[in-house]
Amino acid sequence: MSTVIRAAIFQTAWTGDKESMIQVHEQAVRDAAAQGAKVLCFQELFYGPYFCQVQDAKFYEYAEAIPDGPTVRRFQALAAEHGIVLVLPMYEEEQPGVLYNTAAVIDADGTYLGKYRKTHIPQVKGFWEKFYFRPGNSGWPVFDTAVGKIGVYICYDRHFPEGWRALGLEGAQIVFNPSATSRGLSGYLWQLEQPASAVANEYFVGAINRVGQEEYGDNDFYGTSYFVDPEGQFVGEVAGDKEPELVVRDLDMDKLREVRDRWQFYRDRAPGAYTPLTNP
Repeated sequence: MSTVIRAAIFQTAWTGDKESMIQVHEQAVRDAAAQGAKVLCFQELFYGPYFCQVQDAKFYEYAEAIPDGPTVRRFQALAAEHGIVLVLPMYEEEQPGVLYNTAAVIDADGTYLGKYRKTHIPQVKGFWEKFYFRPGNSGWPVFDTAVGKIGVYICYDRHFPEGWRALGLEGAQIVFNPSATSRGLSGYLWQLEQPASAVANEYFVGAINRVGQEEYGDNDFYGTSYFVDPEGQFVGEVAGDKEPELVVRDLDMDKLREVRDRWQFYRDRAPGAYTPLTNP
């Protein structure tokens, strides 16, 4: 396996309908593959608007079965055609009335590898997610893909350090954090939390955010998607804050061993001392 992985993330704006949104992302797969990317992650709830700005049951229609729904199958074929690993953040219907904010992971040969369900679900103004999603029950899986071990942590999850660490303990080399975060309160955290988590857990992080203002609320999504390495350094430039952008970067996996040998955070953990942290 190459020690350098060319990875991609894609930020974009809501097009106004599901089918055209899917087509935009299909083209992103083709463009990423043409640039040599071997793994690509989309933004949170990639084929729809960020409907959680309002509470309206009509948006339940966006939920699909994973992996047996049409969108996963469509992108499985595209992954196999282009030899690229795909992370698809979607709205999942396990059964009527049982809905999750989920990311499906597809290997480079089109094989469905599994899913991560968002664990931490906010319920605050402009982010009424408990109306739409159950808390995830998948734990923090790490997927053994053609490019290495990949984890997923979704948007609001990033404020909670425990899941980041769980992914590291399971051997994650790259963790993707697909998001929908808007200007204002979270802005100062966006370029702080993910780099800090990459340092604390010694892996690469790909942070993806949508762009633009949608018709369902005042949230102005500010993009600025990026990759960060296990030293907390941005890999190349951070994306812009207004326009769709495909970010393609080379990630040097040798840096993982270099940083872990230097700091030994995993050796020096003291899990026996952490028991009080798990008390309600």
